Amino acid sequence: MLVHLLVLNYNGRRRLAECLPSVLRAAACSRHACQTAVIDNDSTDDSVAWLGEHYPQVGVIRRPNRGLCSFNDVVPGLEGPVALLLNNDVSLHPHCIDPLVAPLTRQQPPEESPCFMTAPLCWRPDGSTYEGLKTAVCWRFGLVRATALFPGHEATIRQPGLTASAGAALAVDCRKFAELGGFDPLYLPGRLEDLDFAFRGYLAGYHARYVPQSVMHHRGMATFGEVFGREGCDRLALRNTLLFQWKNLRHPLHLARQLLGLPARLALDVVRAPWLPAPRRWMFARALFGALARLGQLRWTAYRAHGTVAREREFFRRFHPRRMAKVSSPKFGWSELGWPGSSASEPPEIRRPGGSLRSTPATPVTLYPDEPFSAAPPA
Repeated sequence: MLVHLLVLNYNGRRRLAECLPSVLRAAACSRHACQTAVIDNDSTDDSVAWLGEHYPQVGVIRRPNRGLCSFNDVVPGLEGPVALLLNNDVSLHPHCIDPLVAPLTRQQPPEESPCFMTAPLCWRPDGSTYEGLKTAVCWRFGLVRATALFPGHEATIRQPGLTASAGAALAVDCRKFAELGGFDPLYLPGRLEDLDFAFRGYLAGYHARYVPQSVMHHRGMATFGEVFGREGCDRLALRNTLLFQWKNLRHPLHLARQLLGLPARLALDVVRAPWLPAPRRWMFARALFGALARLGQLRWTAYRAHGTVAREREFFRRFHPRRMAKVSSPKFGWSELGWPGSSASEPPEIRRPGGSLRSTPATPVTLYPDEPFSAAPPA
């Protein structure tokens, strides 16, 4: 089977030098035929020239700088049925591809919804700090929050199961990706478009699967953070959370949460303003005005979730942190998901040295790092 490995790049020659060799090594270790290409988003550095000199076997696809939306122009036209969508700061374990694509290609039981997306187990570069990508979703003061660091997540890191979203690395069924339209440009320059894509897939009757047998390492906002800074990234996350909610949510309980949370958020801005540095003052108010400025674009977007309000409610129940912490998924065999050698219960790199795991609340998968996490019980 043909598998496409697509690396998204913007001014990332240094990161390509660090991470692209691992992508090519993983492609060589896969039992599938893999084609690797870099989607270059109008880089102004020497990324393209460097690729031509050092990796002439890697295809280069030039696209305008539209973030993750650049995948929208490429994935539907691919020859193979599956594509890995990677940021340029993601390193791959040599044997991560086959387990990640297996749920997208195996025969689905009649009672199971089709899988349209898979997400790997992602560590920070130190190899022991967990970043994601088994993602839960909850509410906090009227805003939807997606996080991999929900209470009790440590016990579920090695459990395969469903996930509410992915992020810097994911695999997709190319046909279903095209059917859903890909990532919504409403969120440009970026943040939350991956959650929006996963939500639309869930409402369409598909599911996204977390595959801890597939291991990757992510440096975390290496490009995005350099361009927008910490404050800019947080403000974009707040703005796009509002746009996500206004565009997608119709259940009366979810509408009520938004209405009640709006004045609480504005009041919190007022209370915190005297104690915050200037760049972080009025963060929510500025995000709100930014979201209001995009109402026209939101009204005409073609990237709509098509499903019932019951299915919408089911999404939040299924991926609530408490349920995610309790769900114990069936243990698939490592060989069944493409891991070489079926006798071990876990691949070597998942058994961390000394059995210790670390996770940090400052990881980019948490949208609002300044706030303590306190998940409300399911309604």
